Amino acid sequence: MLVLSRKKGESIMIGDQIEIKVLAIDGDQVKLGIVAPKSIKVHRSEIFEAIQEQNKEALGNDNVLTILNNMK
Repeated sequence: MLVLSRKKGESIMIGDQIEIKVLAIDGDQVKLGIVAPKSIKVHRSEIFEAIQEQNKEALGNDNVLTILNNMK
């Protein structure tokens, strides 16, 4: 893990298309702005994990496979 220190208004670049900027710092909370191409999905980690779990459940669900097979 890369650990960086940034101040309000400073940013970091990931590659040449993704910029993460520190917008505000209030106590133990940091507000970040993310500039990325629309083709790159950006989620809070807890939302990303929930999406992954739903995808796993959907793949394990026989009803979904039956529905998909019936759509052919």
